Amino acid sequence: MTNLANTVALVTGGLRGIGLACAEGLASRGAKVWIADLKPEGDAEVGEALSAIGNGAAYLRLDVADEQSWIDAVARISDADGRLDILVNNAGIDGTGRIQDMDFSLWRKVQAVNSDGAFLATKHCYALLEKSGKDRKGGSSIVNISSIMGFVAFPESSAYVASKGAIRLFTKAAALEFATYGAPIRVNSVHPGFVQTPLLDEGFNRMVERGVAEKAEDLKAQVAGSTPVNRLADVEEIANAVAFLASTEASYMTGSEVVVDGGYLAR
Repeated sequence: MTNLANTVALVTGGLRGIGLACAEGLASRGAKVWIADLKPEGDAEVGEALSAIGNGAAYLRLDVADEQSWIDAVARISDADGRLDILVNNAGIDGTGRIQDMDFSLWRKVQAVNSDGAFLATKHCYALLEKSGKDRKGGSSIVNISSIMGFVAFPESSAYVASKGAIRLFTKAAALEFATYGAPIRVNSVHPGFVQTPLLDEGFNRMVERGVAEKAEDLKAQVAGSTPVNRLADVEEIANAVAFLASTEASYMTGSEVVVDGGYLAR
């Protein structure tokens, strides 16, 4: 198993779904993990997540779309650990609906969380990542969670598709910039296909409310059937790809796209 001993990681959107699985996967490989999300620090869900992650995990209440929130979060990590080796930009929301019916406020919210959040994270974590990367093979690692929807589009998903496409190319821009100027930070993106997560359930339930299908299970069966391996992914299957990119085993990878989609994009 990949060894991440003596590293410090930050995972946004870390209380559930892919984010929680990433945090657990990094911690199981030896990393001290900070998870960030919107719940108050004393919330029961926070305590449950920290217990599940283990290995001295810590929690930050963080609004990824708010710059001051990032400034405060980085200061806290710096004071506590003095380093940051791994940043996983996972926090994200969806926003479905036909373009002509979508409120601009919803469009902006999706871009703010999914796209602006990755920019603010990279901007404000840069100094700690650069410092830590100097004594680590391949440098520090940023892993941005995009989607197969960073490559292909689906009806009634324009806001989400646009945000995930932005993440895909922001990853490449950051990777090239850091390499060009000699910053010891690698930046890669992971592109999950259809994964069994609370976010997927919520999105399908909203589609049912709009009359797209009779029940969410019908939509799950439809997307599973459209995937060559004929099933949804487990969150751990995405987390394993993230752990690899975070490790020194991926030391020559930057600006790369790792697709974990059960063969969906191979068609």
